[in-house]
Amino acid sequence: MWLLRGLSPERRAERRELEERNRQQWERTSRSFARAAVCCSRQARWSEPRVPPRSAVAERRERLEERRERLRRLLREEREALSAELRERRRGGMRSEERGTKVRARPDRARPVPEQLLQEHWKENNTELQEVMLLSAESQLHKKHVIEAWGDQLTNKNKEEVTELEEKKRYENKYEMARREELERVRQEEKKHQLEKKNQAEMLLQQIEELKLQEAETKKLKKEKENLLKQQWELENLEEERKQMEEHRRQKELGRFLRHQCGAQLKRRAQQIQEELETDRQILSALLERENENHLRQLGCREQGVADVAWMKRVIEEQLQLEKEREAELETLFTEEAKKVWEMMKEQWEREKVARDRLMNEVFAGRQRQIQEKIKLNRRAQEETLKYREQLIRELEEAKELSRREKEQEEELKTAHRQELEAQGTERRWQEEEEQWREEEKEERWARQRHKELVQQEGERRVYSYPKAPWT
Repeated sequence: MWLLRGLSPERRAERRELEERNRQQWERTSRSFARAAVCCSRQARWSEPRVPPRSAVAERRERLEERRERLRRLLREEREALSAELRERRRGGMRSEERGTKVRARPDRARPVPEQLLQEHWKENNTELQEVMLLSAESQLHKKHVIEAWGDQLTNKNKEEVTELEEKKRYENKYEMARREELERVRQEEKKHQLEKKNQAEMLLQQIEELKLQEAETKKLKKEKENLLKQQWELENLEEERKQMEEHRRQKELGRFLRHQCGAQLKRRAQQIQEELETDRQILSALLERENENHLRQLGCREQGVADVAWMKRVIEEQLQLEKEREAELETLFTEEAKKVWEMMKEQWEREKVARDRLMNEVFAGRQRQIQEKIKLNRRAQEETLKYREQLIRELEEAKELSRREKEQEEELKTAHRQELEAQGTERRWQEEEEQWREEEKEERWARQRHKELVQQEGERRVYSYPKAPWT
């Protein structure tokens, strides 16, 4: 201030105007910052993730206590301001009284006793002073009435808040009950769906096991078919080998008959017959061994074939033994007798060979029929296995497709349920925030009204309590 004393009035006016502009600019800036802070806090509160409330009643109680504390602070500040102003007024009145006392106590300005009596009479009979005192008393009564009304308003507001909290609690309990019922329903549906999925998985596992068994059966049938084809090939080879041996024997017999005598030829022929019989016996032994190997797996259709082969083997062995005995008898015969015996034995050998060939052909034909029948059954079993395997694969594909569709449907239901819950939660949050805004606006309006009333009362008190000199 002392710097402004040396300036001209224009400069001082400019300086004050500049200070006023700076002050207004500062006030606008602080108000804008305050609004921005409020907007940021509101936006942060709106955009923050909504978590389940720890307790709606506790939160309401905390907000209620905060509002009460804010109102207490406002009332305390107003009371302190009023007390300070009253003290200041009292000090001002005391200073004015002291000045009046000092003035009256001066010897040169001392007032006489009648003037003091006149002043007391004036105080008693002055209507303005009585009105001021009456207004002061009315102001005190009005203040008391306002305080009592404010207490009643607080009580009513507390009751309204308690009623509102109870209503919200009932609504929250109802919402919580509905939410629990919905969760229980979803849990039961999930449990049922899990059970269905478990049964479906067990059915799929069973089908997979059946598919594995069918694949194993298919491999077994293929292996059996290969074995049957191998047996058929061996049987054909044996038959071809027997024919080749017969042709070779004939050519060899013709050459030897032309080169040697009948006795030696008879002996050689007997040895050849023995060799043929031994070959047939070995063939039949091999067939019998193979039939015995397969006898444990398939008993029904092979018993007749095994019996035929065994009987043919016994016949060949008996004939082989007979040929050995004949060979021993031929050694003692003479040439003429050997020739006669040769002719006779040749005819008998031919008859026996024809009978033996017929029997061997019957055995080979029976064996061939058995192999062909087994191949046919094997082919039919493979076709049935392939059809059943394809059916199982189709069922597995259908089960997978059904599982995929159910999973997609379940995901869609979960998404819809989650969106519904989010929409319900968002609507509820908006309702709570709107209700909170209404409460805050109501409290602010009530606080502004209360502040306005107090300011009005203070203004009236200031007007009617302005100190006046009784002698003026």
